[in-house]
Amino acid sequence: MPHLVPLPDGYEISDDRARLDIAAIHAYISDESYWGRGRTRDFTERCIANALCLGLYAPDGSQAGFARLTTDMTSNAHLSDVFVLDAHRGRGLGKALVAAALAHPDLQGVYRWTLSTSDAHALYAGFGFGPHPNPTSQMWMLRERP
Repeated sequence: MPHLVPLPDGYEISDDRARLDIAAIHAYISDESYWGRGRTRDFTERCIANALCLGLYAPDGSQAGFARLTTDMTSNAHLSDVFVLDAHRGRGLGKALVAAALAHPDLQGVYRWTLSTSDAHALYAGFGFGPHPNPTSQMWMLRERP
């Protein structure tokens, strides 16, 4: 059964995959975000298909924002693709989206949360995220394709 979080002014957050407006999500990420500019529609669809996704919906039911979690639902969760569309900003909805991700009932056993941001450090710090304690640690490794 989908998890639903009602918000003030008729907004709501849901993990119901059937409600996601893939076209709207893809348009924002591929055209407006700094992190996903140029992504193909297929890439976006595959990301969504293989993750726990939270849709933020306006009172009329239209897509107002989104967040994606890559997780094993036990020990690790990586929060990504978090956004609120311009027309809906300034209402605390980004904070509500992050709070809903952290409070999702399927993720309550997760003890290691990660994310990457270039511009929202203060937002995430309010939820307990901080710089990696040892960014030069030999434990952490990264592999990225060009």
